[in-house]
Amino acid sequence: MKGFKITTPEHIDVHFKLYDQEAPLTSAAFLKILPFTRLFMHARVSGQEIWIDEMPSVEVQQENASVFTNPGEVVLGPALPVRNKTAGCLGIYYGEGKGLDAANIFAKVIAEDFSSLQLLGNRIWKKGALELRISVW
Repeated sequence: MKGFKITTPEHIDVHFKLYDQEAPLTSAAFLKILPFTRLFMHARVSGQEIWIDEMPSVEVQQENASVFTNPGEVVLGPALPVRNKTAGCLGIYYGEGKGLDAANIFAKVIAEDFSSLQLLGNRIWKKGALELRISVW
């Protein structure tokens, strides 16, 4: 299975499967920048989402892009078109939400790890930002 995982400071892993058919360019570009560690915050306006706004550079255009996501999906703000408000952002929805601008939907948490993702999202919402590592799975 092709994908990536998030690892918490307590060494809990949450695994994600890539949408390599629906978003092949975004999926491939994302794997190339792994691994990295960033401080994830909770979104204020887009719903049940954790996100970062200074991810390593990924030069992709819109692909499988929407403001509407399903719980567990992962979005990446494309560099093109230039006016995109989500460029340079990575968002992970652990519940209901709607993005500020169209972002590339390119992965989804595996079913077995959805409850762990929900716990992680609620932890960041209630206790504040948390440093997470993203690596190839």
